[in-house]
Amino acid sequence: QVQLVESGGGSVQAGGSLRLSCVASGYMSSNKYMAWFRQAPGKEREGVASISTRDGTTRYAGSVKGRFTISQDNAKNTVYLQMNSLKPEDTAMYYCAARTTSWVHSLLSRDFAYWGQGTQVTVSS
Repeated sequence: QVQLVESGGGSVQAGGSLRLSCVASGYMSSNKYMAWFRQAPGKEREGVASISTRDGTTRYAGSVKGRFTISQDNAKNTVYLQMNSLKPEDTAMYYCAARTTSWVHSLLSRDFAYWGQGTQVTVSS
């Protein structure tokens, strides 16, 4: 069993920055990818970014590419999401997730088995 705990959310003005953190604990030897998802009220959950635990390769949603950066520190069992140039449309609950099923990048919720409780990000115009 893997437990994921997010932190770092908050309220910022458009153009500002935040860094989200996700600390993993428990059995993690089979983790292949870590990812960030987000969900705004009344909308479907959206994949934001993923990172391979093996080689650090990344994949981003087109809406955040060039503004967000996902990274990891395996020694600290932590994955980060650096969020720059934030826009009001980035407002959402952000979730950390872990995938164990295969060595293929994915931004689909159904491919991730473990989830954190979420951290709220609010961007004002």
